Amino acid sequence: MLAAQIAAILIFVVMFVLIVMDKIERHYVTLGCGLLTLVLVFGLLMHDFGAIWNTLALENLTHLGFWWADPTVAHEASHGGIDWATIIFLAGMMVMVEGMAKSGFFRWICMLLAKWVKYKVIPLFIAFMVMSAILAMFIDSITVILFLAAITIELAKLLKFNPIPMILSEIFCANLGGSATMCGDPPNIIIGSAFGFSFMDFLLNTGVIAGIGLVLIVVYFYLVNRKTLKEASKVEIDTSNMPSPASAIVNMKDFVISIIIFLLAVVLLITHANTGLSVAAIGLGIAVITLLTAGKGIGEILSKVDYKTLLFFVGLFIVVDGLGVTGILEIMAGFIGQISGGNLIVMCIIIIWLSAIASAFVDNIPFAATMVPIVASLAGADAGMLQTLSWSLAMGTDIGGCATPIGASANVVGTSVAAKNGYIIGWGKYCLQAAPATVIVLLVSTAVIILRYCL
Repeated sequence: MLAAQIAAILIFVVMFVLIVMDKIERHYVTLGCGLLTLVLVFGLLMHDFGAIWNTLALENLTHLGFWWADPTVAHEASHGGIDWATIIFLAGMMVMVEGMAKSGFFRWICMLLAKWVKYKVIPLFIAFMVMSAILAMFIDSITVILFLAAITIELAKLLKFNPIPMILSEIFCANLGGSATMCGDPPNIIIGSAFGFSFMDFLLNTGVIAGIGLVLIVVYFYLVNRKTLKEASKVEIDTSNMPSPASAIVNMKDFVISIIIFLLAVVLLITHANTGLSVAAIGLGIAVITLLTAGKGIGEILSKVDYKTLLFFVGLFIVVDGLGVTGILEIMAGFIGQISGGNLIVMCIIIIWLSAIASAFVDNIPFAATMVPIVASLAGADAGMLQTLSWSLAMGTDIGGCATPIGASANVVGTSVAAKNGYIIGWGKYCLQAAPATVIVLLVSTAVIILRYCL
């Protein structure tokens, strides 16, 4: 077993290093390391072919409980193996989002909001921050930033203001909004799927923290950029030639259908604890409805789905399960438990800040996937402790990634869009604004979690 443990650790470390170096596409990295885990660790070193089958978890797809669970029966947390529920749900949401983008929904809502605030720079700055957070509660933050950053740059050219402060604030708020719900950020999907938390569980717990944080962050970014914003507000601009929001709608029929499907997804997510429908069933159902109503656009939608991210998850879950099967994660949980002396407050502080620091420099998705079984081990059979530690992990991974340009995918996308348009956001400029904002939200998260759950 010692040889298998050493091999599992080495594979995991190599995977992390290669992901951080970003020289090889990350789905190739995780799939390669996943295959190595199956063959070397489980096959050659452990001779446990049952572990290979359990890790692939294909049998789960044939069980009724995977798609629908009686809401009157307590849910058992699932640990280990490929989390197909997370992957299927993500795939379904990707299909839905591509359908919405194809109809012009995102451009329309941005232009409509700009018109509502009469193209005034300061109200626009605040409105786009709030919209970024709200959209990211239901839609992948990468998609939110991709469209928001592009529209922000377009408006900046028309209204003659520097878009960098607005893009930075939008990136932060997208990550913050994503922390509020189960479907808002991939780490939350992983946590929720593993422990059976519902959309409302997240909204009533991490959502409260995100709401408090959003108020403080809007004030923070305004104060930091108030001089630049006030100067931009003094510029006289003729807004009569601004593009109409209606011009963003590519096809009215597709536009209406995409909004109906989006609202259906929100309703199903909010009620899935009552209906018993799993996130996998919801994701698959929404994808099927989107494709059935897409007509000739099916091929275009399917071609734009981010399959690389889905494959990334498959390999990632296999590598992390290698640490679980060999007992490494249990050892790590024991170490955290020993340091904290079993004190819940200390555990929460360790998990929040360890997760945040790690997520600032490495992708928060593999870190969250690694920490889920550790949290499960620390909590044991204590459901209250499990929830408290889960909210700590969610806020730490979701918010910690805001601190640096590489900490979350939305950060990379936002700064890349800006750079392509001639607005370079280096590490210094990014961290100068984002790092203090990250610390503010983490302090709020720590305080709320301790006061609400630990005392």
